[in-house]
Amino acid sequence: MVNNPLSSGSFNDANSMIVTVGHATDEENQTGCTVILFSQPALCAVDVRGGAPGTRETDLLQPGSLVQRVDAILLTGGSAFGLSAADGVMSYLSDQGRGFPTSVGPVPIVPAAVIFDLGIGNPIAPDASMGYVACEQATQIDAARWGSIGAGRGATVANITGKAIPGGIGMHRTTFENGSVTAIAVVNALGVVLKEPVSFLEEDPRLHLPSTAGTGNSRENTTLVVLLIDAPAGKDALIQSAISAHDGMARAIVPCHTPFDGDLVFSVALQPQSTTDRASLALCIATELATESAIRNAVWSAKPFAS
Repeated sequence: MVNNPLSSGSFNDANSMIVTVGHATDEENQTGCTVILFSQPALCAVDVRGGAPGTRETDLLQPGSLVQRVDAILLTGGSAFGLSAADGVMSYLSDQGRGFPTSVGPVPIVPAAVIFDLGIGNPIAPDASMGYVACEQATQIDAARWGSIGAGRGATVANITGKAIPGGIGMHRTTFENGSVTAIAVVNALGVVLKEPVSFLEEDPRLHLPSTAGTGNSRENTTLVVLLIDAPAGKDALIQSAISAHDGMARAIVPCHTPFDGDLVFSVALQPQSTTDRASLALCIATELATESAIRNAVWSAKPFAS
């Protein structure tokens, strides 16, 4: 098993993958963005569920596309306006000489996904300057802060109840026999985040649909997850793990994947190589558990909205 889940291989290995995470937070307007940076192009897959995604550069991650590797992933508030923060991430990477090689120079590959947080604080979205700052603030994952910060600053949950509470951004790492899965989750869900799974054989008052459901913030929700797979995994295993992450979402959020949620999972291989069916099964199980816990951690570490 890998000792340091932030890199595949040792720090003395020139070919090792180093992953860092950075936040930029606008406290006044209660929004922000979070960037996950990779020291070298990283094999990536994406799986989108729910009816309201807001994304950039996700089509190129589909099987058969020319570009399969990414330099960074951006998660941001601000709805579609917040996608402009990816320009700042691209500028930062361009300054480092990073990107997909072309005849006129490298083009950084930065898939991005958004949450809708414009109803919290002032309706101001993260911009390119915030994306750049997030890159400058990047640090090792184990030293990063979580909760109401970065892309999680303006997040809410339990919107279906008509009484939203703060969401946030959280992280959890699950180890298994072949390595580890680190899940980073931005939770801005229509549903309720449960402390433990609910039984559908019993009536639960949290699941009653109020008269306000489907209006206002109830239409503007999303849970975003980035999986960092520090175990052998090829493209197929990444796709399978992303699908399993959605199962982890459904274990933590009720209801999940509604027409008003733009739920999305990025899955990244830190050790891109083929694996066995048995290892893929173990990876999928670890992914479910990591995602479920990251979602709960995001909400339990959030702070109250600013007045």
